[in-house]
Amino acid sequence: MIPATFDYARPQSTDEAVRVLAEAGPEAKVLAGGQSLLPILRLRLSFPELLVDLGAVDALRGIRQDGAQLVIGAMTTHHEVVHDPLVRAHAGLLARAAATVADPAVRHRGTLGGSLAHADPAGDLPAVCLALDATMVVLGPQGFRTVPAAEFFVDYLQTALRPDELLTEIRIPAMDGWGFHYEKFQRVAQAWAVVGVAAAVRPAQDGRGIAEARIGLVNMGARPMRAHLTETALTGADGSEEAIGRAATLAAEGTHPPTDLSGSAEYREHLARVLTQRAVLAAAGTA
Repeated sequence: MIPATFDYARPQSTDEAVRVLAEAGPEAKVLAGGQSLLPILRLRLSFPELLVDLGAVDALRGIRQDGAQLVIGAMTTHHEVVHDPLVRAHAGLLARAAATVADPAVRHRGTLGGSLAHADPAGDLPAVCLALDATMVVLGPQGFRTVPAAEFFVDYLQTALRPDELLTEIRIPAMDGWGFHYEKFQRVAQAWAVVGVAAAVRPAQDGRGIAEARIGLVNMGARPMRAHLTETALTGADGSEEAIGRAATLAAEGTHPPTDLSGSAEYREHLARVLTQRAVLAAAGTA
C-alpha cells in the first residue's frame, strides 16, 4: 500500500530537530532507520502530518566510553552495535541480541534508538536495555533529561518521550566480568520473537555461585519486563542446574503475555520459564 500524505523535514542538527518537533506538535513522527515506522505507514496504521528524518544528524551516531559507561548514539545501527569492539567488551549482551534482529538488511538500516523509541514489546532490544539498566538521554526544548530504562517504556508502543523530545543517546553501565546470553523462540527466521529472554549473570567472588542476575523478558506484556522474582531467587544461588531451574519457574510471575496467532498466553508463560533456564545456564557458563 501507499502511505497517506505527509510533510517532510530533514533537520541538520539535534537542536533543529527539536525545534521542528516542537512546532509540529503531536502529529509529527520521527524517522530513524525506518525499519519499524515505514511498514506501519504503508499499512496506514499511522497518519503523521510531518515526518522528521534524522538521517542527516551525524551527532546522533557513534559509540564511545565515558568512564564506567558505554554511550551509544541513538542513530547507531544494529550492525554497528554488533561489531563494535567497545560494545563487545563492555555490553556483550547487547551485541549478542542485536545480532539476532531480523536480517542483515534490516540490521544495516535499523537503529538502536529507533527500536527503543518504537517500544514494541516483541522487539529484542528494549528488554535487553532494561536488563542492562540502561539510561536514555532525551533532548527537548527545555534541554536534556535522563530517563532510566525502567521508566522509559510506558505501554504498548508508548514511551516516556514527549512529542517535542528526541532520544539522543543510550548510556549503559559497563558489565565487565558478567556472563550473558540472549535466547528467543520465533516461528520462522527473521520473525518477531514469540518470547525472548535476555540474561546477565555476575558470578560470586569465589566463582562457585551467582552474586547477581538480571533477566529481561520480550513479548510477555504490553512493555518489556524484568523477571524480578527469578532475579531474587538467583541472587546467592549456587549456580547449579537445579537451582537455576527452580528460579526459572518464577519467570512468568506477574507477566501479562498476549494471546495471538503465534501462541496463547499460557504457551508464552511456558516458553518464558524454559527460555529463562536456558539463558541463565548459558550466561552462568560464560561468566
